[in-house]
Amino acid sequence: MTFNPGIDVPDELSRLSLGQDTPPRIRDAPELNSTGTIPVDITEKFKKASSALQPGEIVKDEFFTLFESVGALEIMDPKMDSGCVKAGDEFEELYDVSKPLLPEEVLGIIDQLLCHEMSWHLGYPLSQTVFTSVYVEALMMPNPTHIDEAMFVRRGNTQANAEPMLQVLRAYCLGMLKACAYVNERVKSEHYYEEEDFVTNTYNRTLLGSLSTADIRAELNSALNLVQKQQEHMGGDMVEALSSRLKLRDIFLSAAECPQFVAQPDLARQPWEAALMLLPTIKATHNLSKAVDESFSVKLQRKLASTVPPRPIVKLSFENAFGHLDRLFKDGCELINVLSYTNSQCLQTFLRHFQAKKPQPLVYVRTLLQTFLFDAMEMLGGMSIRMIMDDDLAIISLPASPYLDRANDDIEVLHDPRFIIAQQMEAFRKRAAEPFLDIFRTFCQNRCRVRRTLCHNIERWDQLQADAEQLDLELQVRAQEVKLAGQKFSPNTIPVEGDAWSLSMWTYLYKLRQMEWIVQLGFELEVYQPDELAGMYWYLSYLSKTRIEYVPRLRKTLTERVKELRESPAQNRRDPAMERQMLRTLEWIRLSLLDAVITWGLSEALAGLYTACSRLDLLTPPPRPYSNDELRYELRMKPFAKIETPGLPTFEQFAAHASQQDVSTEELLVEASKAMTDAKRACESMSKMTPEESFSVGSHDRWLVSIKNTLKSCIATGLAIATVQKAMREDTTGGQLKLTVEVPTPDKTYHECWIVPRIASKST
Repeated sequence: MTFNPGIDVPDELSRLSLGQDTPPRIRDAPELNSTGTIPVDITEKFKKASSALQPGEIVKDEFFTLFESVGALEIMDPKMDSGCVKAGDEFEELYDVSKPLLPEEVLGIIDQLLCHEMSWHLGYPLSQTVFTSVYVEALMMPNPTHIDEAMFVRRGNTQANAEPMLQVLRAYCLGMLKACAYVNERVKSEHYYEEEDFVTNTYNRTLLGSLSTADIRAELNSALNLVQKQQEHMGGDMVEALSSRLKLRDIFLSAAECPQFVAQPDLARQPWEAALMLLPTIKATHNLSKAVDESFSVKLQRKLASTVPPRPIVKLSFENAFGHLDRLFKDGCELINVLSYTNSQCLQTFLRHFQAKKPQPLVYVRTLLQTFLFDAMEMLGGMSIRMIMDDDLAIISLPASPYLDRANDDIEVLHDPRFIIAQQMEAFRKRAAEPFLDIFRTFCQNRCRVRRTLCHNIERWDQLQADAEQLDLELQVRAQEVKLAGQKFSPNTIPVEGDAWSLSMWTYLYKLRQMEWIVQLGFELEVYQPDELAGMYWYLSYLSKTRIEYVPRLRKTLTERVKELRESPAQNRRDPAMERQMLRTLEWIRLSLLDAVITWGLSEALAGLYTACSRLDLLTPPPRPYSNDELRYELRMKPFAKIETPGLPTFEQFAAHASQQDVSTEELLVEASKAMTDAKRACESMSKMTPEESFSVGSHDRWLVSIKNTLKSCIATGLAIATVQKAMREDTTGGQLKLTVEVPTPDKTYHECWIVPRIASKST
C-alpha cells in the first residue's frame, strides 16, 4: 500500500509503520498554557522507580485489559500483520509450479519437504512447515475431490502436468499429505496436549481427505515406474535416490495403517522394518540434491485461516531431520513389542522404559502406543480390562485366590457368599479401573506431564485404599461364611485365610511406588535446586523404606503357603499352575524388595553426601530474599499433602532428618557409605536376573541398561564419599577443604534420577 506524496497525510496515519523508507513525522510535545494544569517532568522519577525492579518483574495496570493490549498492536506492521506488503513487493507468491524441473531439483524439494514434515512431528505448526511449499498449496487448493483433480496446474498450461519430474514430485506430495492426514487423525483421537506436544490445526485445509489411499498408492507406483524408465537419462544413483523416497512414502502409509493388525504383531512390524532398510539409501543420496528455496514461501500464510501473526519458516537441517526420521521408525518398530503380552508387570516395565528413552519418542509414536493399549475398549487388541487387572492382582497380592476365581461368576443364588464375593470384586474393579489404567496412559505422555499426572493420580489411589480396606473386611466375612456353610471354592485356589487385606495391600503398594516416581522425576526434570537435593533424597529414602517394611508381610505369608503345598500328600495337591502363580508372586516380591533397597540405599547415601557438603561449605545456597526453607518445603511437598498414609512429615521433622544435626559429619559419611554398599549389592543381584525374573520380557535390554547405569551411580557416589573422607582426614587446619563440588545436570549423569555430585581436589 502506497500514498500519493501530494496528499496531506494525517498525523495518526503517518505514525503507523507502512513500510516507507522515510521516517514518520513526529509532532513536538504540546505546550500547555492552561493555568489549571501544571506539567511535571517525570523522566528521572520514572528511571529511578524502574531501576528498583528485579529482572523478570513487571508493573501491570489492572485496568489495562487484553482488549487494550490487542488494540495497541499496530496494523500493517510486517511483524504483526500478514497482509502488509512491503513497497515494491507482490502480495501473491509468483513462483511458477508448471516450469520443468531437473531431477536434482526434484530431489532437493523432496528432501526439503521431508525436513518440514519432521519439523511438524516435533511440534511446529503446518503453517511454518509443510504448508509453506508452493507445490503443496497448488495440490490442496481448491480442495480436490478426485485424484485427477489433484494437479499442480488446473487451468492454463495443463500440459505441464505430464512433465515426468513434476509427476514424480506430485506423487511424493500426495503420499506425504495423506501420511500427514493419518498422523493428524491418530494424534487427535488419543490423549495429547495441544501446542505442548503437537499442533493439529490444518488451517481450513483437508490434507486430501477426499482422496482414497488406494488411488494415492497407485500414483506412487506409476511414478516409481516412470523413474525406472528414466534411468538412461538420469543415471543409476539418481534413479535409486528418487525411487527410495517414493517407496518410503508408500511404506509410511502402510505403517500408519498398522493398528488394523493389532492381533498380528509380525504383520504390524513389517512396514517399520522395511522403512529402516530404505533409510541408509536416502541418507547416502542426499548429496545429489539441489535445494530450491524459492519453492517455499512465508507468503502462503496469508491464505491460511489463522489469527496469529506471520511466523518464519522453520528450517531444520537434513541431518537433524533424518535423525528424527530414523528414530521415528526405530521407535515404531520397537513399539510393536507391546503387543506380545506376557503379564501386566512386564507391560508396565516396557511402558516405563520405552517412554523414558532419550530422546523421547515422538508424539505420533506415543499416540500410536495409546491406540494399541486402549483401542475399542480393549487392551492390546483382544484383552479386557478385567483380564489385565486380575493378572496384576494375582501377581502382587492374590495368587491363585478364590476372590479372582471365574467360577464365582457362575453362581446365581443371590444369598450364596460366593455370589456376593463376585459382586464385591466387580465393584472394586469398577472403582480401581480408571486409576489403574491411568498408570498405563500416563506413561504415554511427555516426561513433564507424567510427573504432573502422577501428582493427581496418587490422591485417587489414596481414596481407593480407604475403599479397599472396607472391602477387605467384607470379603473376609463372606469367605468365613463359605467355610462355615461347608461350601468350596474352585479346587485350583488356595485357602482364603491368607487373602486378608490383599486389596488394600495392592492399592498401597501402587500408591507408594507412584509417590517414589514423582520424587525421582523431580530430579530428572530439575525441579529441585542443588541445596534442596539432600532433603528430597531423604524423603525418597523415607518412601522406599516404607515399602521395604511393608512388602515382607506378603512374602512371609506366601512362603508358608508354598511350603504347605509342597509338603501336602500327592493326592491332595492342586493344579501345578497354582504353585506357579505363587512362585511368580514370590519372584515379584523379591524384585520389588531389591528395587526398594536400591532406591533407599542410594537416596540415603546421596542425602548424607549432600548434607556433608553443605556442612563443609562446599555447597552454598543462592540468595533468596522472597523465600525460606519452610515455604519451599510446602511447595515441594504439595503433591503429598493430602495423602493420609504414609503421612507427610512436618517441616520440623523433615528439617531434622535432612540435616541430622545429632550426627557428626564423619559418622554421616560412614553411614552414607554403608547405604551405598547395600544399594550396590542389590544392583548386582538385579543385573543377573533373567527377563522372567525381572518382569521385563520384551524390554529386558533397556531395563538392564537402567540397572547398570544405577550401578554406575552407586560407584560414583562411593568415590565422591571417599574423596570427602580423605580430604577431611588430611585437613589439619580445620579450615575450608580444598575441594570443588559440581552438581551436574541430569543429562550429564549416569542415571537421570541419581544426581551424583562431582567432587575433586582444587588445582594448585
